[in-house]
Amino acid sequence: MTETRFTKDHEWVRLDGRIVTVGITEHAQQALGDLVFVELPEPGRTLAEGEACAVVESVKAASDVYAPLAGRVTEANAAVVEEPALVNREPTGAGWFFRLELDDPSAVTALMDEAGYAAFLETI
Repeated sequence: MTETRFTKDHEWVRLDGRIVTVGITEHAQQALGDLVFVELPEPGRTLAEGEACAVVESVKAASDVYAPLAGRVTEANAAVVEEPALVNREPTGAGWFFRLELDDPSAVTALMDEAGYAAFLETI
């Protein structure tokens, strides 16, 4: 099973070779509330780690989504653009946002594991 890693910006990533799938965490989608709009980066776009690259809007607020690692976007999940509520129903499954081909796959190890993310959530 692929390990999920987390950022302090409440994104999750799953590595498969040089490709990571990126989405927002259960915590993030609950904090945002019902999503009504999702804008994702175009395939082919090169992202720097920490770069704002997507936008989510809910009935409560709008929020940027940041690139958890540096790389090139290989795919965006059109399903969440067409049906933003999919992120609320399945944030760590079918509600993923985009896939990145990483510049440095080993950079994933700098992100928090599940226990680290749970501990981080206790501090906020």
